[in-house]
Amino acid sequence: MSQKVTISTVAAHARVSRQTVSNVLNAPHIVREETRLRVQEAITELGYRANQAARQMRTGRSRLIAVRIEPTRDGINGSVLDRFLHGLTETAESAGYRVMLYTATDAHQEIDAFDDLLGAYDLDAFVLTGTERGDPRTAWLAGRNVPFVTFGRPWDAPDPHPWVDVDNAAGTAQATRHLLATGHRRIGYIGWPLPTSAVGGERRSGWHETLREAGVDPGGLDRETVDGIAEGERTMRELLAAAEPPTAVVCASDSLALGALQAVRGSAAYAPPAGPPTPGGPVAVVGFDDTPVAAAVGLTSVSQPLGVAAARCVDLLTGVLDGQPVDSPVLLQPSLVRRQTA
Repeated sequence: MSQKVTISTVAAHARVSRQTVSNVLNAPHIVREETRLRVQEAITELGYRANQAARQMRTGRSRLIAVRIEPTRDGINGSVLDRFLHGLTETAESAGYRVMLYTATDAHQEIDAFDDLLGAYDLDAFVLTGTERGDPRTAWLAGRNVPFVTFGRPWDAPDPHPWVDVDNAAGTAQATRHLLATGHRRIGYIGWPLPTSAVGGERRSGWHETLREAGVDPGGLDRETVDGIAEGERTMRELLAAAEPPTAVVCASDSLALGALQAVRGSAAYAPPAGPPTPGGPVAVVGFDDTPVAAAVGLTSVSQPLGVAAARCVDLLTGVLDGQPVDSPVLLQPSLVRRQTA
């Protein structure tokens, strides 16, 4: 019969102390990366499996965190959260945690899910996504001393809890500056209804302020609609029918941008934008989120560092659970991925 692999076995194999192995298993963020990787390699090579029941009795933790799956929409922007969840699951596993997924269609249904999950499972914490103004979820969790972090800033107060976000205004500002640099002046914007969407407001402000700083009047160049390809196409047709239509458009999502692209291509003989914009020429289109569909069709789009965001959420959460000071807030910078449409 093969010898049982214990923490002592792993420690001897990795040439570290038992306490260091324990730290890698229970508080990996306090271990130097070189040492942590050596211990993790030993764990994998030896096939060591920690006794989760004993660990929970020792640490008072289940090593289980929960996050919501967003409702299915058009299958395009849903891939954004899929990438975040993939990164969250991988990073959490490296830190010794497992991720539980649950569903909810709105904030109030999600609070009901909190209540059910906390009653049925010994969860350590939650990761919340899609924050909005007046978000009742954070108040509910904080009022019950349930640890959590958010992917998305708290819009009503600057620093009430640990959070990670992407600078949405910087993303649309990058897109708008790129279009200005290529000669466009009449740059339209298709976004989500205000003030319903706080994220939508940020994305619109990046476009709006960049045009104003360039001495361009943005008046009459923006439209609001709910998210979706059909909605983007309909709204873009409205912009193209204006007396002075835009020569380029920035969209709040790839779904809206794909719809806008359909409208552009259906309005006249289409060729990808090349050279300075001309009246009646091809309209440049930029999306947001850099989804796989955007890459497939050659759509220029703003990319969010979702893997980094997920990793930082786990870092903050493990710090909160360990009672350590956390470096929050975390505001990450997006980047513009240039392709054929702009």
